[in-house]
Amino acid sequence: MNWLRDWVDTGNDVPALAHQLTMAGLEIEGIHRAGPELSGIVVGEVLAVEKHPDAEKLNVCRVSNGREELQIVCGAPNVRAGMKAPLALIGAKLPNGTEIKKAKLRGVESNGMLCSARELGLSEESSGLLDLPQHVTTGQDLVAALQLDDTILEVNLTPNRGDCMSVAGIAREAAAARATPLKGPEFKPVAPAITDTFPVRLEATAACPKFAGRVIRGINIGAKSPWWMQERLRRAGLRPISAVVDVTNYVMLELGQPMHAYDLGQLSGSIVVRSARAGEKLKLLDGRTIELTPDIAVIADEKVALGMAGVMGGEDSGISDATKDVFLEVAFFEPDAVAGRGRRYGLITDASQRFERGVDPQLQERAIERATQLLLECAGGQAGPTVVTRHDGFAPRRSAITLRHRRVRHVLGVQLSDDTVLDCLRRLNMEIEAAPGDDLRASWLVTPPSWRFDIHIEEDLIEEVARLYGFDNIPEQDAIGDQAILPWTETRVRNERAADLLVARGYHEAITYTFTDAQSQSVLFGETALALSNPISAELGVMRLSLWPGLVHAARENHRRQQHRVRLFEIGRRFASKTGAETEMIAGVASGSALAEQWGAETAKVDFFDVKADVEALIALSDDADAFRFTAEKHPALHPGQSARLWRGDRPVGWIGALHPQHLKALDLTYPLYVFELEVAGVLAARVPEFREISKYPAIRRDVAVIVDEAIPVEALESAIRKSAGTLLTDVSVLSVYRGKQFEKGKKSIALGLQLQDTSRTLTDHDADAIVAQVVDALSHQLNATIRDK
Repeated sequence: MNWLRDWVDTGNDVPALAHQLTMAGLEIEGIHRAGPELSGIVVGEVLAVEKHPDAEKLNVCRVSNGREELQIVCGAPNVRAGMKAPLALIGAKLPNGTEIKKAKLRGVESNGMLCSARELGLSEESSGLLDLPQHVTTGQDLVAALQLDDTILEVNLTPNRGDCMSVAGIAREAAAARATPLKGPEFKPVAPAITDTFPVRLEATAACPKFAGRVIRGINIGAKSPWWMQERLRRAGLRPISAVVDVTNYVMLELGQPMHAYDLGQLSGSIVVRSARAGEKLKLLDGRTIELTPDIAVIADEKVALGMAGVMGGEDSGISDATKDVFLEVAFFEPDAVAGRGRRYGLITDASQRFERGVDPQLQERAIERATQLLLECAGGQAGPTVVTRHDGFAPRRSAITLRHRRVRHVLGVQLSDDTVLDCLRRLNMEIEAAPGDDLRASWLVTPPSWRFDIHIEEDLIEEVARLYGFDNIPEQDAIGDQAILPWTETRVRNERAADLLVARGYHEAITYTFTDAQSQSVLFGETALALSNPISAELGVMRLSLWPGLVHAARENHRRQQHRVRLFEIGRRFASKTGAETEMIAGVASGSALAEQWGAETAKVDFFDVKADVEALIALSDDADAFRFTAEKHPALHPGQSARLWRGDRPVGWIGALHPQHLKALDLTYPLYVFELEVAGVLAARVPEFREISKYPAIRRDVAVIVDEAIPVEALESAIRKSAGTLLTDVSVLSVYRGKQFEKGKKSIALGLQLQDTSRTLTDHDADAIVAQVVDALSHQLNATIRDK
């Protein structure tokens, strides 16, 4: 908060400010105290240090607390006369619960304790005493001296608000929300003390249309940044490292402009911003060496690539202990040129997060002047002139957006005056002028500021007006309009009903990404999927050809977490490889035990027929189960002996089977997985119910046993029987399937039960015999079946 107060008057009510920012669209996730609760700890000044007479590693120190001198026994290796360090007085209690008491250490009295940062709960540093800056007053309460009563606001930014990833950005929002002026620290351009420059050439102008550079010679590389800067970096979550690194990080946090410092002595010829060459290598600051691709922009010299533009610098040209001269880089990189590049290599940096969202293209000169000022104050040296290389043809252009007053009123549902609308826009630094042929009452031409990459259309401006006016000031109104229950055709089973059925059969609904990993998907399917131009990650780079990859991955993750009985289903869309056509599918995966573990049932593994039964239950929802049939067919993702295609009439509507053993091995799965995938339109299209009188007359049962070729499926027999028997046949059931030595090789016997019934009369044996004769004749002629002798 103290850093923010340098920029804007925030008032003293921090929760009220947090509420204002939240209502303005910047969600405040948390409010934290900057330091622990400390009492009885003051700034101590070490006046003298002598060795302990009876302990080699201890020192006896004479320490001033501002009122009197105390004798303190201390074992810190960095204690020295003249330093200032935290002094815990008698009676003080440290954050770890230790209470300071008068004590004797190896026979020498100690009246307090000099503390490290870790003992005070300020950081993990425990190698020595916390070396306080000399400007703090001896005897001053440590909380006041280090501003440990400061408050930290934790802001949860949406991806479109990259302009708020800085103190200046938050200050702009606070100033607008509170209708107070923006102050900001004063800093003037640094006059050049030398004439040295370093040449810069822009080749990848679309990726980097602007590059500011400055030479600074003779810096003290061992210098440390001042305490106040280090403390602000710590509170922002960054670790102080050195003056050069701390300054670049500080300016990034303060203004929102990432920057980089090069060892000038390691640069060759000139700086070139270009596209990476195919196969070009770059050793990053984190020690990894990566291979670049031509769609990545790099900062290079005349010999090698020095860094990935907007993401991370390289190790070879980085600042080292031998650095004397530095070259500061402050550039503008187009968001599209940075987005996704770092994520390919697992790099998500502070710089890439800002450039991906958009950095103010007019900020570079101001940022390099601020960094120069701070670096000269911290590490000395002499600065050359700032040289800005630009290509205005590729620079972002701000376009005016027409905003109609009546549209503002219509969308927000509140009658805002012209002055209110204009005041909200001006507080957000919008440029406003009258639309051509109009005055400032009907419509305006509004130009967003250079740092707002998220404002493109009229509705964006209306949202900004709503934010500043206050969402809580817009009255609630009931939605008034014609409301009617939409009809639902009986020819379509609702998705929810299918989902309820699967849940009742032990499945859990899953929602997986519509994009997936190209490599794992290619294991299951031979087709090439549609590739995403800007994927979230390399593992989610293509559109899914099927719902199976996501469900298989989910099943594998559940197994890794000791969930050994998995039933998952999903209703979603798949995307054709060539046309991109979308098809709504319902798919499922099952593995593990067929039933949940219980004492009264034997443990059995799920198999093909368990999943087939689930599919048949789905089919039954259509009230047209007789129209469906399964045929044994091969699918590249399925086991050749456990796969079937589902047909509805002559239309294929899905697949069912066990995942192919080769695919199980490729996916590192050691257990069988059974899957199904069905077209929603084909499976859930329902037959319209028709009234059929229930017969009051008895049914007649006839059994027929036939011998057929092994390859003939039961479905073919049932189909032939239904067509030949006519309307008096009400049901066909399979009684048995038998194979024995008395049959020729390649033959099997199937016994079927036929139920016959009429609604108008009692059937006679003669009627039944005639129908059976028709059935036998049809089976004989169509399927070469013969009646089996008893």
